[in-house]
Parts: sequence; structure tokens; C-alpha cells
Amino acid sequence: MKIGLIIYGSLETVSGGYLYDRKLVEHLRANGHLVEIISLPWRDYLEHLKDNFDGHLLARLINGRFDIILQDELNHPSLFRMNQTLKTEIQVPLVSIVHHLRVDEPWGWFERWRYAQVEKAYLNTVDGFIFNSQTTKASVEKLIKNEKSNVVALPAGDRFASVPDIDFNRNAESGKLKLLFVGNLIERKGLEVLLNALRQLPAGKWELDVVGDPAVDPEYAEKCRQLVESIPRLRTAVRFFGPLDNDQLAIRFSMNHLFVVPSLYEGFGIVYLEALGFGLPAVATTAGAAGEIITDGENGFLVPAKDANKLANVLRSVLNDRKQLADMSQNALKTFEQFPSWEESCAKIEAFLTQMAENSKSKTV
Repeated sequence: MKIGLIIYGSLETVSGGYLYDRKLVEHLRANGHLVEIISLPWRDYLEHLKDNFDGHLLARLINGRFDIILQDELNHPSLFRMNQTLKTEIQVPLVSIVHHLRVDEPWGWFERWRYAQVEKAYLNTVDGFIFNSQTTKASVEKLIKNEKSNVVALPAGDRFASVPDIDFNRNAESGKLKLLFVGNLIERKGLEVLLNALRQLPAGKWELDVVGDPAVDPEYAEKCRQLVESIPRLRTAVRFFGPLDNDQLAIRFSMNHLFVVPSLYEGFGIVYLEALGFGLPAVATTAGAAGEIITDGENGFLVPAKDANKLANVLRSVLNDRKQLADMSQNALKTFEQFPSWEESCAKIEAFLTQMAENSKSKTV
């Protein structure tokens, strides 16, 4: 098949959604398919709406002779009208890769209403969906009547070349509780919530490693840094590492006791699964799909989003009972082993796309 994939920016962008897209492209190319990346420039939301009237983009899609056109749902503001025009010109399946809906992020009522109108219009223009979780599928079905072809292909956590032998008892060790946060420094990932929870804990009992790119939202990243600098117990215990490559990140996973990313919303949360693969219990929130990975009290903890006090209570309980983390560590690895590999998930998507393309060709014969 010849496949076009529409994304914003670079396929190498560091995020769970781009990792999913990247793994899929690698699999498709390795199995003989031609994948052409159609990259649209990053702009603000209103500027993206203008892409719908870009004649050069329309011509590229029409003249590309694709068997199927994939679209990362993140690009919905650029495509909700473009797709309508495109479908009058070519009989090629349009398939959306949905990681999570913008409307599910924490917005005010007006922003949520505005985004819902555009996102709903976009979702109704495509012919099929690739969902990263049952939660994401259910979210789409709340917004539109979904009778389109679709597949749920869970992400995997096995991108690391090697994982060291896991010492399940490391979590029961005395000494400081070592916490790890991994995520771009944006509000949705909840770093500020975590810092406000940690300021409630006794000094000298814990330390936090923060891994993530501050350049995605420099203003928010600086706000978090200033919060750390303003409180002595945070300043002496929080370390910012910036983005790390796979080998360096694997070291962080191996060195810490508890993984904490109190995200305001996740369509799946690949990084939680990756943490479990290192025997690292994870703390997430009840908002989104983290509950498909984490079982509260067994392989980690789930707390309400934005609730620094509840998060502080969970972390305090761990400080007072380190032994429970040893059992959770074993449960974490067992959970990880129940999920598919990237190869298995991408093969499932490949089969779905092949069937979509074949069905489309049979209708035009």
C-alpha cells in the first residue's frame, strides 16, 4: 500500500502520541508499505483552521495516489473542511488515529464548546478510526454516532532495548523515597499539582527527578521552576533533567521507587506502562484511560485530577509503609507483561488498514 500520514511538525516529536505514530510508520515500512509523511507546520488553533483552504495541500493529497490516508486526530482543526472537499475528488479511505480528543482536556465551558464543534465536524468526515484505548473510543462515541470501521490497538511499553534485572525489594529499602516524573512540562501533565502535594510532605524524606521538555510550554515550565525555587524543601529535593534519550530514561526508571504523573487527562498514558515494565508502581489520576493500566492499590494508585491534597495523602502513606511498594513492584511487572508488544499492536493496525484499502478498491471496481 501507499499510505499518506498527516501530522503536525516532526515525527520525532517527543510525546506518547508521536511515539505511537512513529512505531506504526516503522512497522509499515518494514513490511513493504510506502509511507509518505505530510507535515503541517505548528501554529495556534485559529491559524490551523486556515489549512482547510490550502490549495497546495489539497493538490498534494489528490495527486499522491495513496491507497489510504492516515490523519493524526491532533490535526483535526486543519482538516475538518479539507476532508469534505477531498472526498469529492478521490475515493480513498480517510482514517484517523485518535490518541485523545482535545475536548476532553480541561477547558472552560466556552473553549470546550468551541473545540467540540470543530472536532465533531472532523470526526464525521473520516471513514475509520484507530483508537489507542477503549476510553478514547468511548469518548469519540459520546461526541458522534460512530458506526465507522475501527480498531482498538493498545500502545506498548517495550521500546527500550534492554531492561535490567528488577530488584523488587528496592522499594522496601530505608532512606529517601525516590520519585520520578516523566512528561513534557505542560499543564496537562500535572507537575504543578505534584509539587504542591510534595510541599506538604516532611523534608528530607523524599526526592523527585523531573524528566521532560520545558520548551513545549516555556511559561508553564518556568512557573514550576519558580515554585521549586521558592520553597526550601522543594529546592533541595527536586532535580530537573530535561528530555532524555531512551538509554538515559531507562536509567531513571531503574533508579527510582515510585512513578508519579498526576495528569489532568490521558487518552492512554504509554509512560505509565513503560514504568510498570521496570517494576515501578505508578501514580496517575482517574481522568482518562490510566485506569486501563493501573489498578488502585495493586500496581499503583489513582487519585482525582488536580487534587494535590489527595495526592499528598497517597505519597504520605507510601512514606509510612515502604514495604507495600515491594508487592506493588511485582504486580507492576505482571501488568506490563499482559499488554501487547509494539510489533503486535502495529500488526493489528496493518491488518485493519489493508482491509480498509481492499474494501475501498472493491467498491470502485
